[in-house]
Amino acid sequence: MADVLNVGVNLEAFAQAIGAIQALRSSVSRVFDCLKDGMRNKETLEGREKAFIAHFQDHLHSVNRDLNELERLSNLVGKPSENHPLHNSGLLSLDPVQDKTPLYSQLLQAYKWSNKLQYHAGLASGLLNQQSLKRSANQMGVSAKRRPKAQPTTLVLPPQYVDDVISRIDRMFPEMSIHLSRPNGTSAMLLVTLGKVLKVIVVMRSLFIDRTIVKGYNENVYTEDGKLDIWSKSNYQVFQKVTDHATTALLHYQLPQMPDVVVRSFMTWLRSYIKLFQAPCQRCGKFLQDGLPPTWRDFRTLEAFHDTCRQ
Repeated sequence: MADVLNVGVNLEAFAQAIGAIQALRSSVSRVFDCLKDGMRNKETLEGREKAFIAHFQDHLHSVNRDLNELERLSNLVGKPSENHPLHNSGLLSLDPVQDKTPLYSQLLQAYKWSNKLQYHAGLASGLLNQQSLKRSANQMGVSAKRRPKAQPTTLVLPPQYVDDVISRIDRMFPEMSIHLSRPNGTSAMLLVTLGKVLKVIVVMRSLFIDRTIVKGYNENVYTEDGKLDIWSKSNYQVFQKVTDHATTALLHYQLPQMPDVVVRSFMTWLRSYIKLFQAPCQRCGKFLQDGLPPTWRDFRTLEAFHDTCRQ
């Protein structure tokens, strides 16, 4: 058999190694079959024991023989050549302390990663160029001046309209009280109290919700100067989890053309936490998991799930 370790993979040894793997699996299967069948086909107990031990030893010797053959062939298979156009960096592979400073292998991985990144970037560039909107020469000749961009009307809503929407939502849910304030001008801040379970600070820009912080019912939500504390998080892990889920809900409920529907949908989702400590998980049926109640609420059905059970 030719020794091709220096040039690449020995295909002949590779094919023999596959056959050796199949032989090893057959030998191991015979060992388990022998253990499964046990002692039989002999009249006396001593005869059954001797026959079982003899067959078992023969099968173990076969496994050992096939394993040694597989190890021998694995040394003959070789490995693919890793010659890359890295110029003088190939001299790093001659470092005698390769195990301590594997610079050359790391450089090869970085080179492969760079090539793959360049390939995917080319594909992404082609897709983006197909979707690009370029002005034609005729459009440029019609008007050399840029037209002013129309400002979206939904971003600039009168405060009276915002107050009316929040008031209607407050009347929709009797167990939820909403207190609106404007400490910094026209931007609204809501303090939502859900029963005796939790409190939520909602920072709004017109009718768009920017930030939510969920705290326990007995936790302080004000700073020393009497303003709503929109930066410090809850001291309890359960309400920190609910805060993360509320942030996810803000990304889910998105409808810029109808911001009042977004706020109403978010408040409906938030209202489902009225039974935070009473509703079991709909997946496992347990009330607690790792010391926490089901903190996730499905955006469509509003059912309760543990954070790990919802996946």
